[in-house]
Amino acid sequence: MSVLDRFRLDGRVAVVTGASSGLGAAFATAVAEAGADVVLGARRAELLEAVRTAVEELGRRAVAVRTDVAEPQDCRALIDTAMRTFGRVDILVNNAGVSSERPATEETPDQFREVLDINLNGSYWMAQAAGAVMLPGSVIVNVSSVLALVTGGLPQAAYSASKAGLLGLTRDLAQQWTPDRGIRVNALAPGLFASPMTDGYPEGYLEAVMPRVLSGRIGRPEELAAALVFLVSDAASYITGTTLTVDGGTHIA
Repeated sequence: MSVLDRFRLDGRVAVVTGASSGLGAAFATAVAEAGADVVLGARRAELLEAVRTAVEELGRRAVAVRTDVAEPQDCRALIDTAMRTFGRVDILVNNAGVSSERPATEETPDQFREVLDINLNGSYWMAQAAGAVMLPGSVIVNVSSVLALVTGGLPQAAYSASKAGLLGLTRDLAQQWTPDRGIRVNALAPGLFASPMTDGYPEGYLEAVMPRVLSGRIGRPEELAAALVFLVSDAASYITGTTLTVDGGTHIA
């Protein structure tokens, strides 16, 4: 196998959550470009159809399922659909997530729990469902955030806690599943990337934090998607239990 061939995903099936827009849509089309068929999950079913069409236009098969990852039964249903449609699950991209910007003195228990239910618990339920059917050589990538490692200057306790929790989840699942089952588990920690989330930041925020970004700009979705393809491909076959930070140097600034 050549070096470039190791990045190919031909014959594999990837499940991508939070795939209706933004980085999730970029992940879905990237793995399709690399050769994978794709199972798309998100709460906004109407937006999933456009992503499904984009995947099919790349010559790959796709199926879209409305999925709320905070509900374990939805996670099992998404994996069941993948198995009925394609007969296998080789890749899980745990991308579904919500942001939160509330002062710690004002955030209610329900608001805090909602963020953790989607960002952290939802990734666990998805991993449980996928792990039950995955064969050796499969891979899970949990999409965390640079805010699991550094502060962002906004009141984001719930979001930061959920994303830091994903790093611990990644390590533990790798420890459990890589030696005995041959399933690799890694995390991706994005910095600032153009997405609906960054569109919602307060006016002037991006300009204020840009001095902390060594690369001097926000990232492009395709740059993060390329890192994702690396982690789920055979190019990363000796990598498990680690976090790949893709943030333009923010975490060391």
